[in-house]
Amino acid sequence: MIRRTLAIALATVLLPLSAHAADLLQVYEMARNGDPQLSAAESTRLFDKEGAVQARAALLPQINGVASLNRTRTEDRGNNTGTFESRRRTYTIDGNQTLFNWSQFSTLRAQRELSRAADFNLDSANDDLIVRTSAAYFNVLVAIESLNAAKTNEEAAKKQFDFADKRLEVGLAPITDVHEARAQYDQARANTIVSQNTLADAYQALTELTGQPVTNLRGLPEDFRPEVPANRGNVDQLVQSAVSQNPALKAQELQVSASEASVQAARAGHLPTLILGASVGQGATWGDSTGAGGLSPDTRTNSVGLTLNVPIFAGGATQSAVRQALAQRDIAQDGYEQQKRALDRNTRNAYQTLVAGISEVEARRLAVVSAQSAYDASQVGLEVGTRTVLDVIQNQRILFSAQLDYANARYTFLQNRLLLSQAVGALDIAELQEINRLLTVDAGNPSTTVNN
Repeated sequence: MIRRTLAIALATVLLPLSAHAADLLQVYEMARNGDPQLSAAESTRLFDKEGAVQARAALLPQINGVASLNRTRTEDRGNNTGTFESRRRTYTIDGNQTLFNWSQFSTLRAQRELSRAADFNLDSANDDLIVRTSAAYFNVLVAIESLNAAKTNEEAAKKQFDFADKRLEVGLAPITDVHEARAQYDQARANTIVSQNTLADAYQALTELTGQPVTNLRGLPEDFRPEVPANRGNVDQLVQSAVSQNPALKAQELQVSASEASVQAARAGHLPTLILGASVGQGATWGDSTGAGGLSPDTRTNSVGLTLNVPIFAGGATQSAVRQALAQRDIAQDGYEQQKRALDRNTRNAYQTLVAGISEVEARRLAVVSAQSAYDASQVGLEVGTRTVLDVIQNQRILFSAQLDYANARYTFLQNRLLLSQAVGALDIAELQEINRLLTVDAGNPSTTVNN
């Protein structure tokens, strides 16, 4: 995994997170330094960029040095029988420079486009990390609020069960009320257990991103009121920004350009190539062939020339490579068109969801207020005899459900805001900081002990 320069400094800053509530920005920095998926994306970018380096190297001078030592043994079985041995050593430096090779030129253009695409892919991976981190962070906060609501619901259910049981003892309530209250209480205890497991898993999901546990988070205050950012008010402009700025779509567009260049590289298989070559060599021979085992004078060879290679027939391989490159280009173009259409749809849907989320959050808040009032009224009615235990239990269920829906709506709104920014290619650390400034309350770390 690639170690980033801020790792040591951030580790020092984030040490006290177990004692103090961590905000979204701090958790993101932890994830940025510990997420294997982002690290793999960085390595993939480095891998893709080397393709352009290698394609350029093929167009630069190629120099090789060769040294050889040979021994030759000859047996003469004619009239003058005998055995002759000789040895020869040579040293050669060969060099060549491509003057014209359209295939290599086109391959270089393709690799350069892929290198640019790698940069956009890494940008997309960074955006994806922000979204994944925020989703995991908000899931923990929702799980915390759900567990708090579940515990409150369990305590209320226990109170109703005890109340019904006492009324049964004095003959003021039927046995059915006790059974109903007991069933509600058991269901509430089960909901608490499920909520505790959900919270534990949500924390584990966050640890999977950061590589280290975070036990306290900061959440939204009770008076939070969602708003659509001023620069997110026109959906058509957002779609235009998405098409022109979304890094994933830009990477796919460059993939199309690279595939076009690959088609030219394949067609260049029909074209001639021209190479400038030069060599410098030196050699010497000794042995019987030189007379009395003497050493022949050194021989020096210098050469320079042009090599023209004209392809005539390759068994149909060149035509096949062209057809293959054309098919690959069509795949890239269709992939780009599909991704562009999906981005258009997702951007519009994210915008509509964000706008609707404002009304939903307010409606969910009022639903909690109404459900709480109804529950309190039914509780008073039960004490004075105008309501039954069943009425209280029903209102209690409604209140519990409203509390869960309200918690989900608030954090879903924040997540949808980030998703919209991701779609239009405007998701950055500044956007995350704006969301982080809304998280001003210590969400706490509810106990995971199951009530008996």
